[in-house]
Amino acid sequence: MTRSRSLVLLLAATALSTSLASVTMAQTPPNPPLEPGAFATSDATDPYLWLEEIEGERAMAWVEAQNTRTLGILQGDPRYQPLHDQALAILESRDRIPQPGLNRDGTVDNFWQDATHVRGIWRRTTLDSYRTQTPEWETILDIDAVSAAEGKNWVYKGVTCLPPEERLCLVSLSDGGKDATTLREFDSVSRTFVEGGFNLPESKGEASWIDADTLLIARDFGEGTMTSSGYPMVVKRLNRGQSIDQAVELFRGQETDVLVGARVLRDADGVIQATLIQRAINFDDNEYHWVQPDGSLTRLSLPERTDIEALVSGQMVFTTKQAWTAPSGQDFQPGDVIAYPLQAWLADPATTATLVLRPGPRESVEGITATRNRLIVALYENVRGGVYVYQPTDAGDWTRTRLDLPQDIAVSLGSASDADDRVFVNVTGYLNPSSLWLANAATGEATSVKSLPEQFETEGLVVHQYEARSADGTMIPYSVVHRADMPMDGSNPTLLYGYGGFQISNLPGYSATVGKLWLERGGVYVRANTRGGGEFGPAWHQAAQQQNRQRAHEDFQAVAEDLIARGITSQPRLGVMGGSQGGLFMGAMLTQRPDLINGAIIAVPLFDMLRFHKLLAGASWRAEYGDPDIPEQRAWIQAYSPYQNLRAGQPYPEVFIHTSTKDDRVHPGHARKAAARLMELGYPVLFYENTDGGHAASANLRESARRIALEYTYLSRRLMDAPAEE
Repeated sequence: MTRSRSLVLLLAATALSTSLASVTMAQTPPNPPLEPGAFATSDATDPYLWLEEIEGERAMAWVEAQNTRTLGILQGDPRYQPLHDQALAILESRDRIPQPGLNRDGTVDNFWQDATHVRGIWRRTTLDSYRTQTPEWETILDIDAVSAAEGKNWVYKGVTCLPPEERLCLVSLSDGGKDATTLREFDSVSRTFVEGGFNLPESKGEASWIDADTLLIARDFGEGTMTSSGYPMVVKRLNRGQSIDQAVELFRGQETDVLVGARVLRDADGVIQATLIQRAINFDDNEYHWVQPDGSLTRLSLPERTDIEALVSGQMVFTTKQAWTAPSGQDFQPGDVIAYPLQAWLADPATTATLVLRPGPRESVEGITATRNRLIVALYENVRGGVYVYQPTDAGDWTRTRLDLPQDIAVSLGSASDADDRVFVNVTGYLNPSSLWLANAATGEATSVKSLPEQFETEGLVVHQYEARSADGTMIPYSVVHRADMPMDGSNPTLLYGYGGFQISNLPGYSATVGKLWLERGGVYVRANTRGGGEFGPAWHQAAQQQNRQRAHEDFQAVAEDLIARGITSQPRLGVMGGSQGGLFMGAMLTQRPDLINGAIIAVPLFDMLRFHKLLAGASWRAEYGDPDIPEQRAWIQAYSPYQNLRAGQPYPEVFIHTSTKDDRVHPGHARKAAARLMELGYPVLFYENTDGGHAASANLRESARRIALEYTYLSRRLMDAPAEE
């Protein structure tokens, strides 16, 4: 089985003594007069388009000025350095579980970063050694050494090895953390890059092994080969010794697609059972095409909202996000997990499918993998997880057993073996340090292999789940981590985190930095499970898509109101935080309900929703938000787009906006323009842009520590220093 292991986030400046107004005037170049009409509803009425020039001289001068001012303020706070030192100690601590990848030969791989290995090492040990307190690791590839030798800021993005031997591998390396990577062939036995081997230049996209001399690649092949979202729309077959321009084209999508890629389905012995082309029409809808031995293509009879999950015991398992009547006449519902006997189905699309699992209304499937003979499913009920093992029977149905793991906690599936039925499972909770379990899916037994010590003081802390009533009456669950003796008088500094999009669930988890830098210091931490996420399956997500996006914003606002109504916090003590889609969440909170909050961390955000589809990967998100080029859809987007809805004379608190120059997913222009507009309107703003780091906003552990310390210094200033009433 092909392995893919990847890693759903400056010098201190002197604080300026001038007033905010004078700083804003000095650092924001004069703007041309606006044409009549609403702000930034056209290019002519957006005075900050120049900030979209990612490395433009004028834009970078503005960024440098903002960084100098913001770092001067936050790093000048006496709390910054202790917070930074604590964050760095946590991130570089060896008290972390080295996440394992199971190899067929019984060895275990891991990618590791620490104070010595800032960019990281790919390393290997035996399973027996891994289970000890001090495994004996052998380094396979040292990214720091490669970076130093080549004068590059390489960020490791994963490795894909050719089964069953798993000797030849494709290593993905990113310049500074971008999504775009170079792919270089590596021999994991000789531990060297293969001289004259496959070497694909920087591009977004992927590559799949067919055999030792053949790849299927989806890359940037030049003009007319990338979608409007910035991803490949062409798949080619590349043979060893060929240049990329000699590769043979197999499939070409359309420019309006999100992307096109290849998927190789192998059995547990590494033998190819089917080669597929996946055409992602949008973020939800897919077409799958079967590449037959003669190179011809046959479109498979699957619903468009399908994700192929696994191949186990000859059964191809997939999930669907829509109601669907199969060619056999069988009816399926959104969220169903379904299986086909692969070879029979390829021969006859009317072959009977089998329902493996139908989640209930408060359940969601959060992960699927396969061992040699079993299907493993992480299933959540009311945002609490369990792991179930499914096995096909001769009668055509599936049996189900539950792994013996801790209850009422969060679980995530790790590496699974295709040599036997072992699978790693991660177990965690808000107050439960992460532990790693090795389960035998054949027997249902599971044993704890590694566990973290407590990294912050949990004595006296409790977790409660509450529900808030949203504007349309829907009950929205949320979790609160706080001291058991917390006064219910609104005096508690509270951080509310949200995401709410793309069917990504906001699940419980142990965060040492949240615990050490916030909870230990008296803060309250809250996670909201709003619609738009996947906490209760596809319907929970689809309820806040497109014209219904505002529902997710109302859900988040309802949680904030409920926190205040319960006396957990109050407006002067309440701050919100989110990144990417979550940054859009924060922008909507700022522009719609600033009366509820006294601070907001807006990280790598979407903000100008009338132009999101024109910037980097933005076109791929039209299925989520709608299309601003269609008047009806533009109207509902403009109603909540934060950039267009910023107004003078509002009770906006000082916000902290941060992004990365190297983010090639969400354009840094969103964050830059948000800050510039707020400053123009006279509001206090802190803005920081890391010049490396990609969408995670940090390229290594030291940059991560700085970002985290900046965030919690800001939160301390806004929420812990706030008076009881303002």
